[in-house]
Amino acid sequence: MLRILGGLVVGAFLGLTVPEWQGISILGHVFVSALKAIAPVLVAVLVASSVAKAGGGLGPRFRILVLLYLLTTFIAAVIAVIGSFLFPVTLELRDVVPQQAPGALTDVFTNLLTNMVTNPLMSLSNANYIGILFWSILIGLALKQKGSATTIGVVHDFADVFSLTVKWIIQFAPFGILGLVFSSVSESGLEVFTTYGHLVLLLVGCMLFNALVANPLVAFLLLRRNPYPLLFTCLKESGLNAFFTRSSAANIPINMNLCKKMGLNEEFYSVSIPLGATINMDGAAVTITVLSLAVAHTVGVEVSFASALFLGIISTIGACGASGVAGGSLLLVPMACSFFGIENDIAMQAVAIGFIIGVVQDSVETALNSSGDAFFTATAEFYDQKRQEKKDKDAIST
Repeated sequence: MLRILGGLVVGAFLGLTVPEWQGISILGHVFVSALKAIAPVLVAVLVASSVAKAGGGLGPRFRILVLLYLLTTFIAAVIAVIGSFLFPVTLELRDVVPQQAPGALTDVFTNLLTNMVTNPLMSLSNANYIGILFWSILIGLALKQKGSATTIGVVHDFADVFSLTVKWIIQFAPFGILGLVFSSVSESGLEVFTTYGHLVLLLVGCMLFNALVANPLVAFLLLRRNPYPLLFTCLKESGLNAFFTRSSAANIPINMNLCKKMGLNEEFYSVSIPLGATINMDGAAVTITVLSLAVAHTVGVEVSFASALFLGIISTIGACGASGVAGGSLLLVPMACSFFGIENDIAMQAVAIGFIIGVVQDSVETALNSSGDAFFTATAEFYDQKRQEKKDKDAIST
């Protein structure tokens, strides 16, 4: 942790003092590229291995986890709705940005289903985690039914090999963080806050409220104990890295390493972490909701609170499909705007603004999403253990 903070400080200092030394940024590019390259293979092998050797009893845990992912994503959208009504934002919309975006919710579902059955080798090469999960689970089930103990052992050994490779890559995190911070500071500086300060504050405020208040409250209601030690561990070990890499894919190996350090069940987290990178999209729900309502406020569309809450549902569903859409959550803004009858060319201008503030918005969004994957994986496992212990005590007492 101290080494990463050292890289952060040095990177920021160099970005402010010698921004022309652009060669330093290559350190961040190499680090993120290495994590992105190893993550799809790591996920594929770990999921197949875990499913092949999994015993019973994890079903209730996965049901709890999926509920947590979807519930907190919806809560994030509701927080964004409330924040947008309390602190309405308007945008300066001028030039039209000619890009293609999903036009309806059916497009999101089509993308999800299409990505799910994409050729497994193409899924690996394109880091399509929906497809990787789908094929890895099928292969794991086939191994469980037909594979010999030797074959399953070989797959498990491969999983250990790739896990060790990831540990080696993570050792270079301080240098990667140095390069990433230098790149952000030298290229963007603080200008983003002067031009779009109100919008940035609303987005970041909603995401921080979700991370520091809503998510731990949900965990407390399940576990009935202080969730903040677990939360701060996940923010420190996962959120900090995700903030600077700005890539959920690159943070999958880091989250898996964190879950291992916390002593969680590998059969569980090897599936739950890549699943979270796909459907646990609190930050994306905030981005879609805030930008859509900002466009509505700008063009003078009357939005009732009830219709805004329905927008929250649309944002939740859309956010779960964000990883399957080129450009991530930003290109789902026009889909949400269409709910208010706002034309695509107007909505795409908000997407352009989103890319401008992305150095802040995308960093915080990824940190919230990725740290939440580890946080709720641990919460679901601890809750299931607590439930099982209570069940065992009740059985003994009777």
